[in-house]
Amino acid sequence: MKISGTTRIIGIYGDPVKHSLSPLMHNAALKGIGVDAVYVPFHVLPAALPTAVEAIRILDLLGVNLTVPHKERVCPLLDEIDPQARLIGAVNTVVNRQGRLIGYNTDGIGFLRSLVEDLGFDPAGRRILLLGAGGASRAALVALAEAGAAAIVVANRTPERAAALVAEFRPVFSGTSFASCSLATEDLAAHLAGVDLVVNSSALGLGGEALPGFPWEKLPVFAVVYDMVYGFEPTPFLREAATRGHAGADGLGMLAAQGEEGFRLWTGQTPPSGVMKARLLAAVSAR
Repeated sequence: MKISGTTRIIGIYGDPVKHSLSPLMHNAALKGIGVDAVYVPFHVLPAALPTAVEAIRILDLLGVNLTVPHKERVCPLLDEIDPQARLIGAVNTVVNRQGRLIGYNTDGIGFLRSLVEDLGFDPAGRRILLLGAGGASRAALVALAEAGAAAIVVANRTPERAAALVAEFRPVFSGTSFASCSLATEDLAAHLAGVDLVVNSSALGLGGEALPGFPWEKLPVFAVVYDMVYGFEPTPFLREAATRGHAGADGLGMLAAQGEEGFRLWTGQTPPSGVMKARLLAAVSAR
C-alpha cells in the first residue's frame, strides 16, 4: 500500500480495538480497487470519544467505524443520524461529508445479507426467535421487522429487558407480531413451535460456553440457526445445531457484509466482490 500526501484515512474507534479484523478486510478492499485511502484502528477510551469525534472533522478523515463501547454514546455527538440508526439507537459507521458528520448503522443490512448469502434465508413471512436484548439484538430486530418477518420472539436472561424491547418496537412494526420470554427451558419451549430461524445476538458463546437447557427437541427440523458470535471454529451453539441437523452460520458473513456497506458510504464505490469475506476467512483460518 502506497501512502502519499493525498492518502485519506478511515478508522475504527473502540475500547479495546486491537482484536478488530476490520483493518484487514477494508485495506484489502481499498487496495483491490485502487482507492487512495488507508483504514487504521484507534484505541479510544470512553472519556475521549467527544474529542475523537471532533478529530474526524479536524483531520478530514473519510469517516470511522465504531465498536464497543461507543455505538450508543456517539449519537449525540453527530450532526445527523440516518433514520434506521436512530431507530436502533446506535451508530457503527460515521461518514464525513465536508465537515458534517452523519451516522449510520450497517449492522442490520449486513445481518440480512449474511442470512441470504450464508443460509439462503429470507425473513419475509417467517417466525424468528431472537436470543438477547442488547444492542446487537436491536439491530437484528429492526432489520428482521423491516424485512417483513411475521413474528419475532425476544428471549433474554433478564426477561424484563426482553419485554421492554418488545414494548418499544411493537407499535413501530404493526405487521410483525412480538412476544418475549426468559431463557428458561420451559419458556423457550413454549415459543419454538413453527420457528424458522434462531438468532443468537447475545454475548453467549464468546467464552466458548453453550446455552444450557435449550430445548432442541422442540425446534422444527426445518429451522436454521445464526450465531452472531464468530471465531476460529464453530461456536458450541452452532456445533449442537449441526448435530441435530440444522443448517447454521456465524457472524463472519455479517461482519463482511456490514463492512461492504460502510465502504460504499465512505468511498461511493462498490468493494470488489467477495474480497472482504475472503480476507476474513483467511485471517481466521491462519490463527
